Amino acid sequence: MSKSGEERAQRVAERCAQALFGRDRASQALGMRLAEVRPGRARVVMTVRPDMVNGHDVCHGGIIFALADSAFAFACNSYNESTVAAAGAIDFLAAARAGDELTAEAAELWRTKRNGIYEISVRNQRGERVALFRGRSYRIDGQVTTIEE
Repeated sequence: MSKSGEERAQRVAERCAQALFGRDRASQALGMRLAEVRPGRARVVMTVRPDMVNGHDVCHGGIIFALADSAFAFACNSYNESTVAAAGAIDFLAAARAGDELTAEAAELWRTKRNGIYEISVRNQRGERVALFRGRSYRIDGQVTTIEE
């Protein structure tokens, strides 16, 4: 891809992420912050709040899943093609606790016209891997946003 093509793809990814995040009340309510997006990639950060821990005093697995799923969504929608999750699986590798800052990094592994496979690694502020998520995307009709050049 030419430099101008790469720059355009980056602008599209950024505009899609901004539009999608602006409508994503769940990610906003959980305090997620979109740190970076590139075509097929995204990084989302969230601080574990005291109201996110379970009865074992560790971050609820569903909250970690939600963080990984949000990074997945921003990555697979970065081409301005409306895309939803068709499947998702997670392995919890270490506990996260209140006050931890978690970062979910999504990377596209494979993509066709209708489907994609993404891997999302969730790490804490010390760089320790907390979870590994794999998602399969499915392209639906429509676009994420209107892109004006």
